[in-house]
Amino acid sequence: MKELIEYIAKSLVEHPEEVQVQEYGNGNRIRLELSVSKDDMGRVIGKSGRVANSIRTLLRVAAEREGKQVTLDVVEP
Repeated sequence: MKELIEYIAKSLVEHPEEVQVQEYGNGNRIRLELSVSKDDMGRVIGKSGRVANSIRTLLRVAAEREGKQVTLDVVEP
């Protein structure tokens, strides 16, 4: 899951070297925190949160295939 979010985020931003994904939790429940450059926050969140919600949808589908529940939080740097 972590690699999927890193790949998507690095594809969207202008500063891919500043993309960081932290993974918390164990078992079937996992929480991921995505951190990007301050300049790239708008690209990752999108208008009205559409991009972030689309990333969350992709993440949920990938997690269901593995029988897990995953949440994604976009945190400010």
